[in-house]
Amino acid sequence: MIPIIAGNWKMNKDPAESRKLVLQLLELAGDVRDREVIIIPPFTSLPIVAEVIRNSRFKLGAQNMHWEKSGAYTGEISGQFLKALGCEFVIIGHSERRHIIGETDEMINKKLKVALEIGLISIFCIGETEQEREEGKTEEVIFRQLKEGLKGIEDEIHKIIFAYEPVWAIGTGKTATPRQAAEVHGFIRRQVKKPITILYGGSVKSDNIDSLMAEKEIEGVLVGGASLKAEDFARIIKFRD
Repeated sequence: MIPIIAGNWKMNKDPAESRKLVLQLLELAGDVRDREVIIIPPFTSLPIVAEVIRNSRFKLGAQNMHWEKSGAYTGEISGQFLKALGCEFVIIGHSERRHIIGETDEMINKKLKVALEIGLISIFCIGETEQEREEGKTEEVIFRQLKEGLKGIEDEIHKIIFAYEPVWAIGTGKTATPRQAAEVHGFIRRQVKKPITILYGGSVKSDNIDSLMAEKEIEGVLVGGASLKAEDFARIIKFRD
């Protein structure tokens, strides 16, 4: 399969800054053909990024969506609106939304179902906290997130991209070793029991991308802070396998 490199800009970059960054990325890595690059800017930058990458190989994603297509949900965003802007992908269940915003497995399950219905490809995030890992509960937590998140959509699992992102490694500078990440990826595959794509997310940087991607269980990465710097993200996109 073609490796997937997704850059989640989180709540960073206004439209003008987003345009500048994506133009730099196209100049540095727009010619890469043997991997899929997904740019995931804030909602306010989706239109300008969509315009800039329209004739490129880069794909567009969004950071979140609501489980309803429309209605009285002030401050939320419909997946249908995202599709209309050119999004092909959407992050569902990112740890920051689970642990800061308070999203539950039930909410995430509803979002996954709607994304499948309207034709958005979900990047479904799962992962344990530092305390859960220290208590030996990594597999227990991952199992629960998989079971509850995928409830009722078992037949469409192949349409979802999975992302293992240990919460203790996101924005902390800590990174799961390639072996630790690969072990959890293997556990996820054994639970799902179907062919799936699994990305790793958690302090992915230009200086650890090669060792991460050397693990056969890791089929791509979900990059946070390092995707905000053109040269760093370009180096990640151009990882050496």
